[in-house]
Formats: sequence, C-alpha cells, structure tokens
Amino acid sequence: MIEINRITKTFPGKTAVKDLSLTIPDGKIFGFLGPNGAGKSTTIKMMTGILPIDEGSITMNGKDISKEVLAAKQMIGYVPDRSDIFLRLKGIEYLNFIADVYDVPQEVRETKISELTKQFGIYEALDDHIQTYSHGMKQKIVVSGVLLHDPDIWILDEPLTGLDPKSSYMLKEMMRDHAAKGKIVFFSTHVLEVVEQLCDEVAIINQGHVQFQGNMKEMKQQFQEDQNLEQLFLELTQNG
Repeated sequence: MIEINRITKTFPGKTAVKDLSLTIPDGKIFGFLGPNGAGKSTTIKMMTGILPIDEGSITMNGKDISKEVLAAKQMIGYVPDRSDIFLRLKGIEYLNFIADVYDVPQEVRETKISELTKQFGIYEALDDHIQTYSHGMKQKIVVSGVLLHDPDIWILDEPLTGLDPKSSYMLKEMMRDHAAKGKIVFFSTHVLEVVEQLCDEVAIINQGHVQFQGNMKEMKQQFQEDQNLEQLFLELTQNG
C-alpha cells in the first residue's frame, strides 16, 4: 500500500503541491491525471525520494520514504518522464549497472535481461551506446532496467510515450499482470483512453490539489452517466 499523507511542496514563488493525500491499495492499477503544471511530476518525485517533502509523509508498504530511504526505494521501480539518461553507456552496461545497484544476482540478471529486452525488441542493440537509440528504444531500456529487481511498486511517469503499438500493448499487459499478483502500478498519463482501459482507480490533480479519487464507475456516477473520461477531466480541471 502507498499512503500519501497531507504532503506539501513549495518552490520559490509557487506552491506546487498543497496538503495532498492519497491511498493506493495493493492489487491496483492507479491512474494519476492532471493538466501540465498540476503537480503530477512533483508528487511522483516526492514519492520516489528525488525531491524532499516539505510537509507530510509518504510510506511505501509501511516504509517512510524520508526516514527509511533505502528500504522504501528497494520496493520501487520508477520510470521517469524523460529517458535521456546514461547516454554514454551501452545498453548492456546500463542494465548491469542497475542490476548492481539493486544487488540482482548474476544468473537472475542474465535471464531477466534476455527476457525483457527480447520482449521489447532491443536485445540486438544491447552492445550499442544508448545515445544512438531512438526515443522509443531509450524508453524500452529504462523500463527493462526498472523491472530487473522485480519491485513491488511500479511508479511510471508517462510510461507509454514513444513506445510502438506492440511494446505499448506488452507493457500494458505487464501492468495488468503485476496488479493481478497483488502489487501496485501507479502511473501518470495524458492518454485518457488508456486510463479507461487499464485503471482500477483514478486520481485527478489540479493546481496541487486532488480534485477526485475513486474508480471509473464512481467518477461517472458523481457527474453524468453519459460523459466520457475526457469530458469529466475537462470539467474537473476547467479552472486550471
């Protein structure tokens, strides 16, 4: 379970997230929606320990991200919204580096690297430098690295951006399988139809505040039964 308790993050001249609370239960695919500048990425960076929390707390399966940093981060697999990292490394060097960070045994990593990169169609490019990869290939190598240590909690910031249809379908199936094992997938997206296809629960954030949290049925019942998610999203964020 992820418990976000009244977190606030302020930057000079702006409060990006204000008194935000969310509870994400196990076994769920949880969609995090909001317009640009709503506070999505700031929230995710606090959840992953990249940004310090000014007020409030976040726990990952009972581990406080601010106090039990390593224990909490061991549970997380994080895909950032930008995949242009470690560009001077070869694909295989990057994956072995990530495996080293998470103490993935040699035999396990070799099997996982082979399986994941073949699934994503980048196995043949592992000896190439990441800077030569297309945007979609960079996204695939980052996702492969995240899955190497089999984390309980996936936190994915726009994970489908740049993926070809086959890889996008594959990742969505992986997300479903992960949730079916009683684990958590938390992801932000602008692709509203993906939310309707995938999500068990949704939160909509605007101007640093949660406007709604619940499942799709509850959201549609709260408003108009004949509205689609895009109409609801526009209504909830019309003041953004």
